[in-house]
Amino acid sequence: MDFHENILLKNPAELTAEISSATFDCPFMNILFFGDGICFSRMIPLYTMNNQNINMVNIADFEKISAELKELIGLEGSPVAVKIAQSPEDIPEGIPEIEEATRHCRMVSLAREGQVFYATDAKHQCGGGAWALGLREKGATLKTGQHYFKLGKYETINSSRRTMEGVPSLPQESYATIYAPLEKANFEPSVVLIFAKPMAMLKLAQSTLYNVGGRIYPEFAGIQSICSDTTAYVLLNGKPNFSLGCDGSRKFSGIKDEEMVAGFPIEVIADVAENLKKVTAAPGSKK
Repeated sequence: MDFHENILLKNPAELTAEISSATFDCPFMNILFFGDGICFSRMIPLYTMNNQNINMVNIADFEKISAELKELIGLEGSPVAVKIAQSPEDIPEGIPEIEEATRHCRMVSLAREGQVFYATDAKHQCGGGAWALGLREKGATLKTGQHYFKLGKYETINSSRRTMEGVPSLPQESYATIYAPLEKANFEPSVVLIFAKPMAMLKLAQSTLYNVGGRIYPEFAGIQSICSDTTAYVLLNGKPNFSLGCDGSRKFSGIKDEEMVAGFPIEVIADVAENLKKVTAAPGSKK
């Protein structure tokens, strides 16, 4: 069954049966059900084939994937593996807790430089980041919009509050965050973050679309780029996201002015690396 084409069915149960038995030619699908029983499908990421996960995570491959990403698009530093731990048992033995309270965006940069560690809520210095990552409740000034209004990000407190209501955040169920350069990760990450220049981001975007095509619709607001845009949003939605960064992450984490940040679900990172080989070698690719 070829799901590249849009499907219109009168009975949602009929579509469910077809999906269950189908051999997918396209791993991208979204199904919308309407009150009258009609459903319509369009393409967004769904990483299944024959009811099996087609991107099984293999920790043994991380070193190879990291090396390929670095070589193919000239990364400075490593791709960063980030795991949202739900309990102390989720933290692999031997990984130390970071010593000083630090912002999530800075922790990601430390992992980019080679460090491996975890951080509980008490070690997260930024309240906005800790909230986005599901470690603590949303602070009062974030709820009201007062925080970013006072920082001069918005003309009115209403525009600030409106923006904050749309910032993706994880459920308040997280115990800690774990960080490592991808090649050193001995755990299954939730997401992989990559810092790179726009030309490299172009190749990552092309690699994301290589198999099925389509378009990319980045989600960002110029605030909370690393904690929300490229960590929480990616984990919640199961698809890559590209962000321009934010003032906080650029000020505190060491992201260069000429760099952007992208987040990828761990389920797709192997395919992205494999596709990079093809798009960077393509005859139409700028050398």
